Amino acid sequence: MVKLSIRRLGRALLATGATAALAVGMLTATAATSQAATQGPCDIYAAGGTPCVAAHSTTRALYGAYNGPLYQVRRASDNATRDIGLLSAGGYANAAAQDDFCAGTSCVITVIYDQSGKGNHLTQAPAGGAAGGPDNLANAFEAPVTVAGHKAYGVYVAPGTGYRNNHTNGIATGDQPEGMYAIFDGTHFNGGCCFDYGNAETNSLDTGNGHMEALYFGNNKSWGSGSGNGPWVMADLENGLFSGVNRGFNAGDPSVSNRFLTAMLKGGPNQWALRGGDARSGGLSTFYNGVRPNATGYNPMHKEGAIILGIGGDNSKWAQGTFYEGVMTSGYPSDATENAVQANITAAGYNSGSTGTGTLTPGSRISLQATTAPCCTSHYLRHNDADTKVVISAYNGSSPAIDKADATWIVRAGLADTSCVSFESANSPGQFLRHYNYQLNLNTDNGAGAFAQDATFCPTAGNSGAGTSFRSVNFATKYLRHYNYTAYIASNGGSNAWDSTNSWAADTSWLVTQPLG
Repeated sequence: MVKLSIRRLGRALLATGATAALAVGMLTATAATSQAATQGPCDIYAAGGTPCVAAHSTTRALYGAYNGPLYQVRRASDNATRDIGLLSAGGYANAAAQDDFCAGTSCVITVIYDQSGKGNHLTQAPAGGAAGGPDNLANAFEAPVTVAGHKAYGVYVAPGTGYRNNHTNGIATGDQPEGMYAIFDGTHFNGGCCFDYGNAETNSLDTGNGHMEALYFGNNKSWGSGSGNGPWVMADLENGLFSGVNRGFNAGDPSVSNRFLTAMLKGGPNQWALRGGDARSGGLSTFYNGVRPNATGYNPMHKEGAIILGIGGDNSKWAQGTFYEGVMTSGYPSDATENAVQANITAAGYNSGSTGTGTLTPGSRISLQATTAPCCTSHYLRHNDADTKVVISAYNGSSPAIDKADATWIVRAGLADTSCVSFESANSPGQFLRHYNYQLNLNTDNGAGAFAQDATFCPTAGNSGAGTSFRSVNFATKYLRHYNYTAYIASNGGSNAWDSTNSWAADTSWLVTQPLG
């Protein structure tokens, strides 16, 4: 679209009323396989008569017998690539292989492999009608999670990031029926166009109404919306984000905010449905089930069969979000099949990689306390609400919750060097602590290399002998410092006022504490 102004299974199956037939039926992938210990979502879809024709995940196998690669990473130090596979057939991502390969440098995700055997892999999106390209590739460390207790990484889509396959095999075209689901981070979104996963144009252009059928997640209100303030699961059908039969508002589509969100879309001749639920527990809710939208061009549909992730059909790439897994099917899945898939998803055991330990382990939630006495030992590093500036403010037990949240950060592996760290705002997902003209600001990760450098800091022993200091990765003599209650990167002496030698060692030393918010 064009931007106008942006996982025992037997018991679970019985609980959803699925038939015993769903416990059989396997698809094999082209990669090496072994006897499956369990089923995956695509085994369930196949048993239901609607097999997967695309299956993408960076966290786990989507077939019980799959034992091939999940995705490929490329490291910055020498541009070498490595496929990241599974710990065992039908199991979970071997995240340790990524950690080892990318140690001391940064990595991006270059390929998300299709597990279906159809070859519908996702790679860097090219230019399109709405924006130039190629698009940025996702930083491989920005979305840490655990699945059944195993470490894994999702696909963190910052604005400007996108994946695509315009030359697919077996994806629905025209008015042919299909289904799809995706697991998203329900707390990472924006109003930009368009964080999509699904069926799109094969030429990266807007070719008209009904030429797309993709899941959308975000709070964009330009074409459609549901109840509340969003975000919503909607259908991007091209030139419209649809939440129901009407163009625009449909009250039946609720705002959703699950940390792990299951989103489902299916469409066939003059019928389509939106469903969703918590990917960690419970069943699915139906947000819409009915005829095609009552607007010109959507009945019949004109689907073209490309696959996109993180962008709109014409390469609109201003949205943000996080993707963990998703599939597309041949045929219109039954509700019973989808319910069984949801039972598989909830049994998979997705959990946040974030903890509240007050450590510099990637995924931890922390706060940073100033150590300069006597002025500032009750002060913490925080971002302003009125602007992008980063400052220090005093806190106590009665401080407002919003202020405490502003002083809470999620530690990420350094965007430019994974041996260092970056700090993502806990209450503004996708925005990072970043220096610009030496002053610290909170800015949205645009996926660019320069941003990654400016947002990466290397922990060292505290310059004052206490706590930890954080050296800028691209200015080796400058450290994160508060000066006159404002945050900078500063040298111990220099031409700028904030480079003053007076209390520099204390001002650049911080205590890593439990998160305030």
